[in-house]
Amino acid sequence: MKKLTIGRLAQLAGVGVATVDRVLNERGGVAPETARKVLLAAREHGFNRVLPEAYQHPWRIEVILSANGSFFFKKLDNSFSELAGALGYRRVTLHRTFISESHPVKLAEHIRACSRQRDGIIVFAHDHPAVYAALADCRARNVPVITIVTDLPHAERLCHVGVNQLQAGRTAGLLMGRTLKAPGEVIMVSGRSDYSAHRERIEGFRAVLRQRFPQIDLKEVLVGRDERHTIRRLLAETLSKNGRIVGLYNTGSGNTEISAELARHRLLGECVYITHELYSLTRRLLDNDSLSYVIDQDARQHAQLAIDLMLGRLGGDAAVDMYQSGKVDFKIFTAENCE
Repeated sequence: MKKLTIGRLAQLAGVGVATVDRVLNERGGVAPETARKVLLAAREHGFNRVLPEAYQHPWRIEVILSANGSFFFKKLDNSFSELAGALGYRRVTLHRTFISESHPVKLAEHIRACSRQRDGIIVFAHDHPAVYAALADCRARNVPVITIVTDLPHAERLCHVGVNQLQAGRTAGLLMGRTLKAPGEVIMVSGRSDYSAHRERIEGFRAVLRQRFPQIDLKEVLVGRDERHTIRRLLAETLSKNGRIVGLYNTGSGNTEISAELARHRLLGECVYITHELYSLTRRLLDNDSLSYVIDQDARQHAQLAIDLMLGRLGGDAAVDMYQSGKVDFKIFTAENCE
């Protein structure tokens, strides 16, 4: 009997040689039905080699992240990409979409479209009625949704993956109160108020200072909405009023602009400055004693937990705990442990 070649197998399966090669060597890029047809032909005609397992439809997971370009979301995106690559195309196909934080209706429309095309959705979402309605549609279609980084407590979702943001804010408040050596005013700079993460950080920070350090004078929150020019303008206006500024807490982006304004008013390195996320700029500010503390949420752990929980649910695992299963621990960095 003549040996069955790849060329002959391609003819029997009705596909090209390149397609057969991709299926046999599990390199992806082949429709499930086509891959099954190739493997069936190989088995029926006794193709002489170890064949891959029967092709299984990969889980299609949509990951929707912010398009704000911040270090954290870039790292989160890279983490999802690396983890999906490690799992392989036969287990999961990861689709990543980036939507501006100023377009909640567009986000809701995309979630609704994904509920008809994907097996599961992982989303960084706005606290907006349209988004809640879209997540309700996902629930009706039995498409599991995991919120990531910032939660929607009243939404129809499987669970949340992220740090306890209220606890992170309270930790920042405790660090501020215990580090300050002199009375004065403390500035709070917040990101978007339509994200619970920023609201909870401010709430926790304010609560601890009022409860445990009532002598500290808290200024009104500067709502920068994660817009760098807005953050710099609001901070410049506040600092120009010549109050005695002894501390600043930033819940979101804008550390470049904040450090520049503090330096312009000769406060950089003189006031207690606390922010979130460890990256090149915050490392440098820690190194030269311009920044006091960084509270970091591990992007890699966010991605790992979200994928594990989603695949577990799609694979039929038991129900997960809405908060504990996806809990990410945050870390506190100083100049001595930021390497």
